[in-house]
Amino acid sequence: DIDHLNLRVQKELVEWLNWLKADIGFDGWRFDFAKGYSADVAKIYIDRSEPSFAVAEIWTSLAYGGDGKPNLNQDQHRQELVNWVDKVGGKGPATTFDFTTKGILNVAVEGELWRLRGTDGKAPGMIGWWPAKAVTFVDNHDTGSTQHMWPFPSDRVMQGYAYILTHPGTPCIFYDHFFDWGLKEEIDRLVSVRTQHGIHSESKLQIIEADADLYLAEIDGKVIVKLGPRYDVGNLIPGGFKVAAHGNDYAVW
Repeated sequence: DIDHLNLRVQKELVEWLNWLKADIGFDGWRFDFAKGYSADVAKIYIDRSEPSFAVAEIWTSLAYGGDGKPNLNQDQHRQELVNWVDKVGGKGPATTFDFTTKGILNVAVEGELWRLRGTDGKAPGMIGWWPAKAVTFVDNHDTGSTQHMWPFPSDRVMQGYAYILTHPGTPCIFYDHFFDWGLKEEIDRLVSVRTQHGIHSESKLQIIEADADLYLAEIDGKVIVKLGPRYDVGNLIPGGFKVAAHGNDYAVW
């Protein structure tokens, strides 16, 4: 174990981070198991090494109901993520992985897309509260891959990417999906749509519909995304929008 309260440990870790920056060329940090030490300690490392980007892994359990599924209200879960960023410094480079969105998406794509509209009408994850500080993802080396600890439904992975790559927040693409699953071209198309239309971490999200079999949202008035098996949504798509990407149970205009 590392004693992060030990001043010598702090000094040597800061020196190491600055060496990684100056000599090796790294410019951002990922704080693994950030629950294991306080946000005050993380703030020391960020303030004294000045990365351009930092993201924390704060993986806690969602609130579950008696049916074994996540509750609709996950405010406490996302509040914990927001609190960490607040303590580290909301104006600095610190962000957190949006585990709230990940957990809700896992279940929503299994015929419960109504979950993607929170009680306030906004996105139910951290991106609904502080998207500029939320790093969204479908799976990572812990949740998916060989560890398989909290995997996204494998036959619906592209619905997950259609969501995070069109929505606010900073989306993160999983190596395995991109290089090993044969999804490179589909993911590339969604990345192109995001880039072409200038969608960014603080883009404006308007949720048009959120039912069991349909989620429809407009981003920045430029892009519309549909998740779910419902096919006939033409009456909900404004004129002038053309399909830019599509796949199994998703489409982007």
